[in-house]
Amino acid sequence: MTETAVGSKSEQAYAAVKARIVEGTYTPGYRLVLAKIAEDLGVSVVPVREAIRRLEAEGLVKFERNVGATVSGIDPTEYLYTMQTLSIIEGAATALSAPLIGAADIARARAVNAEMRDCLEHFDPVRFTALNQDFHSVLFEHCPNPHILDLVHRGWNRLASIRASTFRFVPGRAQESVKEHEALLQLIEGNADPDTIEQAARRHRSATLDAYLAQSNAGSLSAH
Repeated sequence: MTETAVGSKSEQAYAAVKARIVEGTYTPGYRLVLAKIAEDLGVSVVPVREAIRRLEAEGLVKFERNVGATVSGIDPTEYLYTMQTLSIIEGAATALSAPLIGAADIARARAVNAEMRDCLEHFDPVRFTALNQDFHSVLFEHCPNPHILDLVHRGWNRLASIRASTFRFVPGRAQESVKEHEALLQLIEGNADPDTIEQAARRHRSATLDAYLAQSNAGSLSAH
């Protein structure tokens, strides 16, 4: 019973700490003081320690000598590879999904894009990124190829794990993104050919990556 209780609390601690990392509450370099986290969550240090070990194995946390556990930084090279891959597979998934997207789906996507447009006034990059995923999910979720769809979900999960809210670094890209979303919807509504839709979806994803690369001073990115 004790082991079950500890395991359950460890799972709760893991979910809570991971959420704070992904949402940006715990930023890269933030020192994770186990006793303080345990106090905040109302648990002992033991389940928190187990949670931190799991997060370290996932690459979200690292241990530094004389410092302890800290939140890992975002790996720009991993972000580059993930976005490049996602532009290809999400473009394909969107093109395959397009013939199966109905009027209700279009309306749902437009409603999300309207929320994104409203978000521009008092910009919140974390919320904008979440809405962006909701929007694209509508466009690729009808993809009939389960293998491609699985790869798309993996790409999005990888972006979440490295906490890549590009719009935090290039907020100016957000406005263009909203405009490109509407253009994509118009192509799908107009029954454009699959190649046109796929290329438009790929350009949309690549433009976000290009904006990040232009803004970034990380020399390692341009080397790959």
